[in-house]
Amino acid sequence: MAAHDPVAGVPRWARIAALAVPLTVLPASLWRIPAAFDEGIGIGERLYVVCLSIVSELVAFTAVGLIARWGEVFPRWTPFVRGRRVPPKAVAIAAAFGALILTVMWTAAWISIFRGVTLRGGATPANFPTEEGGWKAATFYVYYLPLLLWGPLLAAVTFAYVQRRRPAIVQA
Repeated sequence: MAAHDPVAGVPRWARIAALAVPLTVLPASLWRIPAAFDEGIGIGERLYVVCLSIVSELVAFTAVGLIARWGEVFPRWTPFVRGRRVPPKAVAIAAAFGALILTVMWTAAWISIFRGVTLRGGATPANFPTEEGGWKAATFYVYYLPLLLWGPLLAAVTFAYVQRRRPAIVQA
């Protein structure tokens, strides 16, 4: 846990936001796992769904790097770059771009869900949880609505990172 402790100068709100990012992704990741093992799902699709959940969590967890030491200096277990400084300008650009993409993507996804269409504009399939109604729709909303917070929380943590690392970013 010490590896994830915030470095000096990280505001409390940024620490809370960074730690909340993986928690916003976790419900959707957990909701997908049982669906991967439904009848009629092939091995390739099962693997895709499980890997999507794992990769989503790993990507979300990188937000913690914006407040932790391992986000400023590569950990010793990383080959070739261990102990070197993480380029703050690259981190700031990647995090800002990620926050923008996630905000746009999940906002567009939810707008399409509420309109009853897919992202491509077609009708939502009849077996989609929101179309089936009842508990399936309710659980879908509970598990997937937190994803709307992923981009904005990442943007807030990125802002705190840039404010804290401004001298290093300007020099780069």
